[in-house]
Amino acid sequence: MSALTPPTDMPTPTTDKITQAAMETIYLCKFRVSMDGEWLCLRELDDISLTPDPEPTHEDSWEDLTDLVEQVRADPEDPNYLMANERMNLMNMAKLSIKGLIESALNLGRTLDSDYAPLQQFFVVMEHCLKHGLKAKKTFLGQNKSFWGPLELVEKLVPEAAEITASVKDLPGLKTPVGRGRAWLRLALMQKKLSEYMKALINKKELLSEFYEANALMMEEEGAIIAGLLVGLNVIDANFCMKGEDLDSQVGVIDFSMYLKDGNSSKGSEGDGQITAILDQKNYVEELNRHLNATVNNLQTKVDLLEKSNTKLTEELAVANNRIITLQEEMERVKEESSYLLESNRKGPKQDRTAEGQALSEARKHLKEETQLRLDVEKELELQISMRQEMELAMKMLEKDVCEKQDALVSLRQQLDDLRALKHELAFKLQSSDLGVKQKSELNSRLEEKTNQMAATIKQLEQSEKDLVKQAKTLNSAANKLIPKHH
Repeated sequence: MSALTPPTDMPTPTTDKITQAAMETIYLCKFRVSMDGEWLCLRELDDISLTPDPEPTHEDSWEDLTDLVEQVRADPEDPNYLMANERMNLMNMAKLSIKGLIESALNLGRTLDSDYAPLQQFFVVMEHCLKHGLKAKKTFLGQNKSFWGPLELVEKLVPEAAEITASVKDLPGLKTPVGRGRAWLRLALMQKKLSEYMKALINKKELLSEFYEANALMMEEEGAIIAGLLVGLNVIDANFCMKGEDLDSQVGVIDFSMYLKDGNSSKGSEGDGQITAILDQKNYVEELNRHLNATVNNLQTKVDLLEKSNTKLTEELAVANNRIITLQEEMERVKEESSYLLESNRKGPKQDRTAEGQALSEARKHLKEETQLRLDVEKELELQISMRQEMELAMKMLEKDVCEKQDALVSLRQQLDDLRALKHELAFKLQSSDLGVKQKSELNSRLEEKTNQMAATIKQLEQSEKDLVKQAKTLNSAANKLIPKHH
């Protein structure tokens, strides 16, 4: 961005433009970080000239500029000025972070995880926004500032937030309020309710006043603007694993290099972007292919186990059938013996009849149990056969899907090879063009040398011509003197 002192031949900038530039400026240490479209531009404050031209063309505009400069160069020790400046900086950084996250997530085209750099920077910026203007609470260990307290209030305002608050409190690895607040932000983003929760919290200024100063970001208009910007994050999908992540000891530092504009990198950004997209697609297809192979292996193991259990059940069924046949034969024999004994012992004592009846009832009971066991075994065998058929169908579908993914992977590799060949061809053309430029520059230097030599020769000829003219004048004057003498 240009300095505030205009050239003498350029029109004086209007107050609206200067005010807009001041509103879009982030002051960081000894630098001014300004928004240039969707990027940041760094410039040292010492390089910025705040002195107007001594002869301005528009006196009224420069009076407004002087007032604006006095506002910008206000007392840096004023707390209100510092807080307002910090709020503006955080709001601008939130705009850039949210916009960059949405664009990169849409270009990536898949679910984001905790290792995604723009997503990490978004959480760092949100943490700074929530920490701005926090009141310090006295504890046994000293003063403590944590944004977990305001986030706990959300479940009282929005009942749907009670679920994630309970989940955060149940996580075993979180020991500090800062870690719980970070986990809450991640769960709210996964739930796609972060904007709704922040709006509900910002609308209750009387509750926030217990935790924040009066000029904090959450208490001012910038907080409502950030809450409105968070609505755009509902279009992305994120998935986090909280159990293995250490959220207590993370250091939240904003990486400004992600948003700084690099002019040299814009030339080959299109080709690099295409190669990066194809590499991302290739890695995703390979990861999906590995996942499908692992699933196929697991299903194959299950099918083997089911085949073994099916064989075992078939053997048990055969044994049960043999046993049932044996029992039926024994039952027929027992019936024949019982009928013979009944006929032969009709005139016998009653005790023998009772014993024979008990034996017959026990045999019938045993036969009934064996028949029920056979029915159960047949049902289980039918269930195992149906499960095996389903597993075979699933394996066929997975094999088809794996074949399709492999074909897609081959096509992506072919595209990558084509892009690499194109890149080498462009590099060769660039090298050849550089060589041609070098030859032309050498030829130009030779022509300049010849031109200089010809110029020197022309000067010598001119000098010699002047000498000849002088000699001719001398001879003429001598001839003129000699002619009168002869007369």
